[in-house]
Amino acid sequence: MENTPAVEMIGITKRFSGVAANEGVDFTASWGELHALIGENGAGKSTLMNLLYGLHIPDSGEIKVGGDSVRIADPRDAIALGIGMVHQHFMLIPAFTALENIVLGAETAKLGLTDFRAAEAKVLATGERFGLRVDLHKKVADLSVSAQQKVEILKALYRDARILILDEPTSVLAPQEAESLFEMLRRMVAEGMCVILISHKLNDVISYADRVTVLRRGRVVASLETGQTCPEELTRMMVGEDVPTAEPQKASVVGEGAVLKVRDLSVRGRSGRALDSVSFDIRPGEVLGVAGVDGNGQRELAEALVGLTRSTGTITLGGVDISGMSVRGRLEQGMAYVPEDRRFALAPDFSILDNSILGFHRGFAYHGILDLDEMVERADELIGRNDIRASGPGAPVKSLSGGNRQKLVLGRALIGEPTILIACQPTMGLDVHATAEIHRRLLAECTRGAGVLLISYDLDEILALSHRVLVMYQGRVAGVLTREEASREKVGAMMLGAKA
Repeated sequence: MENTPAVEMIGITKRFSGVAANEGVDFTASWGELHALIGENGAGKSTLMNLLYGLHIPDSGEIKVGGDSVRIADPRDAIALGIGMVHQHFMLIPAFTALENIVLGAETAKLGLTDFRAAEAKVLATGERFGLRVDLHKKVADLSVSAQQKVEILKALYRDARILILDEPTSVLAPQEAESLFEMLRRMVAEGMCVILISHKLNDVISYADRVTVLRRGRVVASLETGQTCPEELTRMMVGEDVPTAEPQKASVVGEGAVLKVRDLSVRGRSGRALDSVSFDIRPGEVLGVAGVDGNGQRELAEALVGLTRSTGTITLGGVDISGMSVRGRLEQGMAYVPEDRRFALAPDFSILDNSILGFHRGFAYHGILDLDEMVERADELIGRNDIRASGPGAPVKSLSGGNRQKLVLGRALIGEPTILIACQPTMGLDVHATAEIHRRLLAECTRGAGVLLISYDLDEILALSHRVLVMYQGRVAGVLTREEASREKVGAMMLGAKA
């Protein structure tokens, strides 16, 4: 059996509303192998793995597991075949303990009750085997992001998974946590398991994967050993051309003074302070990157600055104290905001035309009636200036790709040439092409003299764009480093609580 491929997907085709997500895809992953699957947004990576896990059914093609042809109609079929999947957004119940989440749906009963003692013994033995240590009696809501990920992995292993699929597993981890994760995955591979990794982090792919398959527009471009390639070649395979990298030192010269001053900013959370006496300045033309593991106060910081949540402390923008202003007042004073989740920044069923004035609609209304001609002019300007690929202003936002939606959100925020931009996760889930375009726009704002507060869980993005890096840990500022001081190792250690 071990000489037979763990997974064979032959001639797989899947269409949604007539559009091909996968077109005649051949994919093979072996036992004892960590196999990476890469490609741009919309290339078909997640669709292909969702087909393997039974979340979708292929229109045509054949799937073999362990050499046997199988039909996977739903995740129960996949689990029965020894396939487990850890999604990018965890499927856990926050109010349940780690152990309750792991056994949910796969309980063993004793006298009509769930036998938690036997379940815990099995989970502990599995955790010891692979180095997965979690407080099983702690509620998931109180666990760190990396611990929650371990719960997801243990949940799959508890169901005896031998083929493990992980979708962007390092997107919210500190570098040290990512290294620990890959050590665990390599241990699984050494025991003969098959691990399939969907990732956009090409350095991780080269460093840890045995093989890599590249998808472009739903088709396989190449499948090769990672030792035979490099990130630059993989990028060309993914997009069909070279993608320029952002160089902040050439994009702007940091000015004197401060466009934004924050002093002793605090936000009260459910159990104590979610944000605790945070102070910093941002200078004209500067990108101040905020690094930290998810859940350490970044979201509260952004919402406090914009006025979406109640806070104490002082916020000064362009010399004006805006601490008591409404959200609208802050925007009119020169602040712009790109929220972390673009789903809450757009109305997907509405057109680009309607979305182009969200939050700015008062400027297009005369005696309570919207001026359609001005709206069309604004929408056309946004589409042209931001290279939004759409049929026109009337196109519904839900028809746009993730990259084009993010261009719309960012372009709308920048239309008034703000003094300060609060950009939260501006490239999350975007491919290398769309990411490069968003980075170009952010640095163009710096060249104009604006300040940018960049909040991102992607440490590579922070280090590539920032002039200084502010590291957050448990709602506090762990330290502020210059670009020269900010190495991956140093920032990663501070993200986990080390002193600056």
